Amino acid sequence: MSVTSKPATISKRIASIAESATLKVDAKAKALQAQGRPVISFAAGEPDFATPAHVVEAALAAVKDPKNHRYTPAAGLPALREAIAAKTLRDSGWAVEPSQVVVTNGGKQAVYQACATILDPGDEFLLPTPYWTTYPEAIALAGGVPVEVFAGADQDYKVTVEQLEAARTPKTKALLFVSPSNPTGAVMTHDETKAIGEWAAKHGLWVIADEIYQNLVYDEGVDHAVSIIEAVPALADRCILVNGVAKTYAMTGWRLGWMVGPKPAMSAAANLQSHLSSNVSNISQLAALAALTGDQTAAKTMRDAFNKRRRVIVDGLNAIEGIVCPEPMGAFYVYPDVTGLLGTEWAGRMANTSLELADIILDECEVAAVPGEAFGPSGYLRFSYALGDADLAEGIARLQKFFHR
Repeated sequence: MSVTSKPATISKRIASIAESATLKVDAKAKALQAQGRPVISFAAGEPDFATPAHVVEAALAAVKDPKNHRYTPAAGLPALREAIAAKTLRDSGWAVEPSQVVVTNGGKQAVYQACATILDPGDEFLLPTPYWTTYPEAIALAGGVPVEVFAGADQDYKVTVEQLEAARTPKTKALLFVSPSNPTGAVMTHDETKAIGEWAAKHGLWVIADEIYQNLVYDEGVDHAVSIIEAVPALADRCILVNGVAKTYAMTGWRLGWMVGPKPAMSAAANLQSHLSSNVSNISQLAALAALTGDQTAAKTMRDAFNKRRRVIVDGLNAIEGIVCPEPMGAFYVYPDVTGLLGTEWAGRMANTSLELADIILDECEVAAVPGEAFGPSGYLRFSYALGDADLAEGIARLQKFFHR
């Protein structure tokens, strides 16, 4: 007697997760480079600089110490949690205890854990759009429902209180606040931040604030973006800050992030992490400690270089007829509106969407950019300017030549 088995299936929840579009485009660019094609990639949000030398030296010393070869507390090394608490006070204006810090495997884990900690199935989460591609996936994976609130180039990609209020329902549980923004580089002013924070506090909403680009701002004399908790201290019992060393210190591969929040939420997040991953690599933790507490010269040098590149890419893209590129005031991305290039044939191929336009640019210019569909509506492209000066100039020159008309 034969037995017919049903086909093996995977979780619908996991199957619904989309691949990271930014990593997908960057992987395609690298594959073409491996074939010998001179592709210039503006896709990945990854500094081209080396991790500062004193950070690497701290990691090498940590490797040699046997105590770092063992399990350590799941929430993080005490010394690092203290350093993160000090940074939070310095740059976010929030006096927290080390017990309010959970060290995570990169910022992505912190984003997911923050969502998992506060959301129940069906809770609505207001998501200003354009958004980083991971946010809606993390919200959905935690059982929440992302509710997109779009602000276009005409608003400098900054959502307003009025838009948020129009999207709020009785099911609204939380708001995502990101400044500086990935993918747009937009930075909220103090007044804009305060207005949104006071609105969230008035309605009893949780706020998850992603501050990973907090120290990459370009106003003269300003060393950090305004934190929503700094602008509205009343949010202290329902605000979770997400941050890490990846962007400021060129440490994307070290996988070291953290979350800061009220004690009940951080205790719950630490419990989750104790089952999910245990402690973050002790070597990465001690490297991050050196980054936060050591010489900041290298970080400032990188920020100055990004600022120069920012001006080059904004001017270069705005010189192309059909592209409107607002000037970003933070992070290391530009997010031009390219609707003026759509509905047109380029090199004999029709581009009706930014996804189609990105494919044409990759094939014809050998330049990789991420289409707006990865971050919300079509009609935009994201370019990271965290790449070498020569590649940036060459990439822009290729685009100007191709779209000249």
